[in-house]
Amino acid sequence: MPLLIAALAAAAPLFAMASERWGGLNPCELCLWQRWPYWIGAVLALLAFWLPRRLLLTLAGLAILGSGAFAVVHVGVEAHWWPSPFPGCTAPTAGSARSVEDMLAGMAAAPSKPCDEPTYLIPALPLSMAGMNLIYALALGGLALREARRRG
Repeated sequence: MPLLIAALAAAAPLFAMASERWGGLNPCELCLWQRWPYWIGAVLALLAFWLPRRLLLTLAGLAILGSGAFAVVHVGVEAHWWPSPFPGCTAPTAGSARSVEDMLAGMAAAPSKPCDEPTYLIPALPLSMAGMNLIYALALGGLALREARRRG
């Protein structure tokens, strides 16, 4: 079970990266932050294969639920319930630039997307990728915590 949880935790950010590379989707800053807890959870679940399983699976489940916490914030930003906590989530503006050269010099190296623009992966499904991540993180984090409890 720890290997399955590790594989499913790593699958989430890998799927997101594949949707960027081959699907042409552009992530926002909150999208990128949602990936880190999955990597941490995957490493902890992988370690649970060799080390004390209960503690490491509990920590893996909590890490994965951390991605769900970022997803809650992201869904709220998309729904305009609250502003994004990150300055990189706003659409770029000219700001104090006085010329086109100033604007070009102030641009990010990679294009970014405002966090309040939802990305829908499945056209007929009115659920953004942040919403899908919330559901996935709750399910996988709950599975890891249930498995940790069962082993205790």
